[in-house]
Amino acid sequence: MTLNVDKKNEPVIVFSCTNRPNSYSLKTAKLYCNILKSFNIENELFDLQNLPSNFMVSELYGNRSNDYTLLLNRFVANHTKFIFILPEYNGSYPGVMKVFIDSVHPRLWENKKACLVGVSDGRAGNLRGMDHFTSVLQYLKMHVYYNKLPISLIAKQFDTELLFIESQMKVCLQQIEGFLNF
Repeated sequence: MTLNVDKKNEPVIVFSCTNRPNSYSLKTAKLYCNILKSFNIENELFDLQNLPSNFMVSELYGNRSNDYTLLLNRFVANHTKFIFILPEYNGSYPGVMKVFIDSVHPRLWENKKACLVGVSDGRAGNLRGMDHFTSVLQYLKMHVYYNKLPISLIAKQFDTELLFIESQMKVCLQQIEGFLNF
């Protein structure tokens, strides 16, 4: 497959928006990174499992360690395009993602671009969670790409080699192409 991208090759940060080990969100995020890489789009994965275990108390409300500042510079401050893989947690998105967003100064998100992918075991592909997250990102003055992709029945979307089945891959490629031109 070819990717028709008119814009310059900006690096993309792909977030796995849960700290749950072995999650489908992480598998989906890795697959998105591999798709981007196959089209020579520079990218990096940010897995919320890699957050410091105590970041909720140590990195909020003006407290900031040097290590956390380096992490924010590496994955947020120096980038303009983000893909968020959002699993469904209790009808929304994971609290750890909200705490992470709250730990980042709002100006670091301003005028940047976001692409959302919702994943769930159920039938709605985390539509509600993507809507909630869209509201938060828009409050932070981010531009959210219109093609928010819900992936339902996530376990059935992968083949034996942990690649998306053909029909799912097609819509993911369309979303990625559109976002890169956004």
